[in-house]
Amino acid sequence: MTVPFANIPQTLRVPLFFAELDNSKANTNVTPQRALLIGQKTSAGTLVANVAQQSQSQSNSRAAAGPGSILAGMIDAYRANDPTGELWVLPLNDDPGAVAATGSISFTGPTTAAGTLSLYVGGRLIAVPLQSGQTAAQVATTVAAAINAANGIAATAAVDGVTTSKVNLTARNGGECGNDIDVRINYLGYTKGELLPPGLGVTIVAMAAGATNPSLTTALTNLGDAAFDFIACSLTDTASIAAITALLADATGGRWSWTTQVYGHCWTAKRGTAGTLTAYASLINNQHVTCIGLPTSSPTPPWKWAAAFMGKAAVSLRADPGQPLQYLTVAGILPPERNWLFGIQIQSATLLYGGVSTWTVDGGNNVVMQNIITTYVTNTQGQADDSYLEVETMYQIPYILRALQGMVAAKYGRKKLADNGTRFGPTSNVVTPNVVRADLIAHYAELEAAGQVQDADAFAAGLVVERNANNPGRLDILYDGILTNGLRQIALLFQFRLQA
Repeated sequence: MTVPFANIPQTLRVPLFFAELDNSKANTNVTPQRALLIGQKTSAGTLVANVAQQSQSQSNSRAAAGPGSILAGMIDAYRANDPTGELWVLPLNDDPGAVAATGSISFTGPTTAAGTLSLYVGGRLIAVPLQSGQTAAQVATTVAAAINAANGIAATAAVDGVTTSKVNLTARNGGECGNDIDVRINYLGYTKGELLPPGLGVTIVAMAAGATNPSLTTALTNLGDAAFDFIACSLTDTASIAAITALLADATGGRWSWTTQVYGHCWTAKRGTAGTLTAYASLINNQHVTCIGLPTSSPTPPWKWAAAFMGKAAVSLRADPGQPLQYLTVAGILPPERNWLFGIQIQSATLLYGGVSTWTVDGGNNVVMQNIITTYVTNTQGQADDSYLEVETMYQIPYILRALQGMVAAKYGRKKLADNGTRFGPTSNVVTPNVVRADLIAHYAELEAAGQVQDADAFAAGLVVERNANNPGRLDILYDGILTNGLRQIALLFQFRLQA
């Protein structure tokens, strides 16, 4: 055969040794699967708003987002589960008209013995030592100072100007997210040593009245075509979710469209009852959005749940997009008390049929993923549709498409196309539909060996590769791939006997 040189001419007569490079069979690069956190910074943060920036280190990024900001909390939650993956942040300024959520903690006293007040704000423990004989006003002053001195708390504290035994709390960020800052005492209970100092009484008014979220329009536009496979968004209001679904749309201009092909999936979390959660998810009804459902009593705010779940999932999905996420333990978040957990009947019959992802809690009080799904439950005709049910499917598809894209670019970047049956030589740089078909079948076998697809024979039987009837330089391909599935259940009938 003739060696297919691209540059060294056959007519060269100058001696002696000449070499050219061909990297078409050497590329082993894997597309980086970057993560992006979308959340509000504070005015103290130095990050440029509405511009995606790579997170250099957890501590530096937290400080740059502003201590106690929503974005800083998301960074910590994500890094607790994915300490090494490539992470970017998309900071948002508070809307100029935003209202910050407020709440309060009121005390009665005096204390009759020394003790420690175990106060939790946004899932963060603030242990406040109290002395015997402190009045309610003195306790309020001590608690307010402890909250403000603690690093990374999502709210600031001030003693009320009229009722000096009351501490007023204000979310660091304006908008609706502040309403999800949980405030409680003694989360672990007396069995773990958390109990009120004798003589002290506490009344908590939950955070509320936060309003007006920032707009995502400018921030998402500024992303351009930069690829982010994992996107966690703190905002869950209708306008924000609409902006996210438009970003990830299959239609022209969206990240899943044929014109863009950068893909990506959004992770959110929402508090509510089973009914309100499924109603919320059904309105989204989108295969590119996952919603983690939380009972109303969860100590850790939803934006940290979203970032933490995505971080844990990212580690697994990068390694194997088809491997189920079930039974992965999520670090850095506190689950609700067990009497608030959604039971298996609600999980199975309501949440998982309503587009809401589920989780459970192990014996060590750790949150464990159960079934992570998308919010897509019905098709455009309103019929139940499970084609995009599992989130792993939404990562297997880009994995396969990118593998195909890499193969096609490497092998067919500069080829001539002829009909099947053309008698061309080995160095003619010509391919036919059957040549491409054979390569696709061989590539499918590689994907099958990697555990991402199955039934190569059925694929080969259904594969169609043909020249376009109107464009002689175009190949049309029907690629009937069969994805592998996660093993979700093993059902066993234990038919026992008492004697042979």
